[in-house]
Amino acid sequence: MLQFLSSAWALLLGLLLLMIGNGLQGTLLGVRGELEGFSTFEMSMIMSAYFVGFLGGSKLAPEMIRRVGHVRVFAALGSLISAVLILYPSLPNPYVWMACRVVIGFCFCGVYVTAESWLNNAATNETRGQALSMYMLVQVGGIMIAQGLLLVADPGGFILFVIPSVLVSIAFAPILLSVSPTPAFETTKPMSLGTLFRVSPLGCAGMFLLGGVFAAQFGMAAVYGARTGLSIPQISLFVTAFYFGATVLQFPLGWLSDRMDRRMLILAASAMGGAGALLGMAAGTSFPVLLVAAFLVGGTSNPLYSLLIAYTNDFLERDDMASASGGMLFINGLGAIAGPLITGWMMGLFGSPGYFLLIAILMIALALYAAYRMTQRPAPAVSETAAYTLVSPTATVVALDVAREHANSAADAEQESHKSA
Repeated sequence: MLQFLSSAWALLLGLLLLMIGNGLQGTLLGVRGELEGFSTFEMSMIMSAYFVGFLGGSKLAPEMIRRVGHVRVFAALGSLISAVLILYPSLPNPYVWMACRVVIGFCFCGVYVTAESWLNNAATNETRGQALSMYMLVQVGGIMIAQGLLLVADPGGFILFVIPSVLVSIAFAPILLSVSPTPAFETTKPMSLGTLFRVSPLGCAGMFLLGGVFAAQFGMAAVYGARTGLSIPQISLFVTAFYFGATVLQFPLGWLSDRMDRRMLILAASAMGGAGALLGMAAGTSFPVLLVAAFLVGGTSNPLYSLLIAYTNDFLERDDMASASGGMLFINGLGAIAGPLITGWMMGLFGSPGYFLLIAILMIALALYAAYRMTQRPAPAVSETAAYTLVSPTATVVALDVAREHANSAADAEQESHKSA
């Protein structure tokens, strides 16, 4: 770990600053939109726009890197992010914010692709697992730190928009001064969605449903908090609870994943998340209960993302895993685009409890479908399953490839140890 940190600390620091900037702007917009008088539907469109841009970036960013190189893409997209963050308070119009969110989503995806490529280049076979763990810690930690920054100034002013703009700009320095341009990478053509669904119906359905759940957490949690009447400190803690839950429960669920039928674990985790969402519906204005609900939803939905990827890989040949990753991300992206829109519609129909109602429906649907799939084919032997590797829902296909390589290396090492024994 120390060896990897000594070579990649500047890159990780830059990524942390980027995550803080992204995490702050997402929550801040939910609060500021309420102050500006935007409707719930308008806010859902604004939040959905981010995932439209992110999905577009996942397709176009690799081609941009091949044409002009990592450094130019990183600097250009980062500059756009910094500029757009200042436009939000200058032009408080829902349609302008939608356009800005598309640009922000596109740019952050391109920045993540570039940074993840550098991170992969800095890691060796021996340190790849450590690199993934540190990357996950930086992503979740950055978002959690960002919620605390919401308290340093008035959301109705300019300062909170200047802070993420400055953080993103500062993030360039440690990254660009500490890494060398890596060679342009080749992306694998995604597996067709029909083929992917035939390989793993549960994996595909689960990724779509989780896309909606994650988008509700990342995009609409602050909108829910503002509509419910939570104070700014309460909104900050509420959003943080989702990611704190993900940090605490990720490793126990990962440990169980390598020791039991993954469909059973998917069913149990989804049911727990659905129960947490129902608790949130029943909480009313009880803030401690809302925190518990957010903890349970975040603590199950984020590990489920990694779990579904590992489960899908159980039915793939190694040569097909890379092409399947692109399809899984695309399916998750479609769910993420739809998530805020449906959440906004549900909140308009049922009031603020509609936020947790949608999450409950999605999580319970996943649990029921997992139960159904358990009746359709036997589970692979635990000894033959792919290794579980932590992956964040905000990761791009580059991070998924790194996770795949680490999982394959871990599986090879385990097989060698069994042979020698």
